[in-house]
Amino acid sequence: MKPTVFAKLSLMMLLEYFIWSSWYVTMSTYMKVNFGASDAQIGLAYGALAIATMISPLFLGMVADRYFAAQRMTGVLHTLGALLLYFASSVTSNNLFYWIILFYSLLYMPTIALTNSIAFHQMTDPGKQFPWIRVFGTIGWIVAGLTVGFLRLEKTASTFHIAALASFVLGIFSFALPHTPPKGKTSSAVRTDALALLKDKSYLIFISAAVLVCIPLAFYYGFTNLFLNELGMENAAGKMILGQVSEAVFILAIPFLFNRIGVKKMLILGMAAWILRYAFFAYGNVGAYAWMLFAGIVLHGICYDFFFVTGYMYTEKKADTKIKSAAQGLFTFATYGLGMFIGTWISGWVVNRYSLETMNSVTGNNDHRWMSIWLIPACIALAVLIYFILFFREKKEIKIAKI
Repeated sequence: MKPTVFAKLSLMMLLEYFIWSSWYVTMSTYMKVNFGASDAQIGLAYGALAIATMISPLFLGMVADRYFAAQRMTGVLHTLGALLLYFASSVTSNNLFYWIILFYSLLYMPTIALTNSIAFHQMTDPGKQFPWIRVFGTIGWIVAGLTVGFLRLEKTASTFHIAALASFVLGIFSFALPHTPPKGKTSSAVRTDALALLKDKSYLIFISAAVLVCIPLAFYYGFTNLFLNELGMENAAGKMILGQVSEAVFILAIPFLFNRIGVKKMLILGMAAWILRYAFFAYGNVGAYAWMLFAGIVLHGICYDFFFVTGYMYTEKKADTKIKSAAQGLFTFATYGLGMFIGTWISGWVVNRYSLETMNSVTGNNDHRWMSIWLIPACIALAVLIYFILFFREKKEIKIAKI
């Protein structure tokens, strides 16, 4: 890969995840402080992204495969998304805010699969090269978290201003990305071909486990920042980027581990980390057991990389050349769509169920019985892990080139 291409793809990934991190991580705290939103309303807002993911990425991925260059679609979607992010910063109604987030998500979520497709198209050895590109997405998430945390913007509309600016920049920059032409113009059944991946028993077990593990994921994304703020942790958003630092380290380890331990063991380690993370959150505090909170945050690297990044790579290897964008869209649909939709609904209900009558001085809203809350996703992750160990079989071992 040429250095100029590597640089462009790296900047693309950095901005892609900078945008998401800027507003998404702290949205629960923002909604509590500015709208007085209930836990159920917060769950619905996070669920808006899941609804959008179920509606748009799979089908737009198919359109990209058949008709339009992926980089041009990415440019249009991010430019329009910038306008909606700016509009989100100006509303004062919780209901209107929800609809803006939903419409924005319809534009943003397809770009995850599209940027992956753009990157994979330029690679001669995706297994070796993709982690080195994708790590810049993690760096973008870290930079956004540091910016929001250290400038103490968690409760302000500035998070959306920052995201809007970055979205506009990426929208314009996308038109300068390497050309990624449609691949499936000769195929008349792209949708059938993409869904045909589910006929492969190993992939069906994998993707069903991916859907289920997104329930614990929804608890983390939706309520960790609120949890840490209620416990009284200073600069919670800034400290949460330790998870992305961990993610950056482990994503670079994937090429070394993939062939040595195999797909199944990589995925098992990822799911096991979710159980341990929520156990730490359940019993941690800002006093003597603060180390548990930090350990739970740092485990994000294994939780995310060993399951989701490995999952994107596994999907890339399983898909036929003509349906790679649609296949990435299918995985995104199953995880950030269906899985997160179920997860955000369950997490919102659970957190609301364990809400207390006492008021929290940070958010001005009710405190929660967080130990009871975190043990629930820990048990769900354990059940998914057992299911995956018992039923996943990859007959033909998926390997990547050694470094």
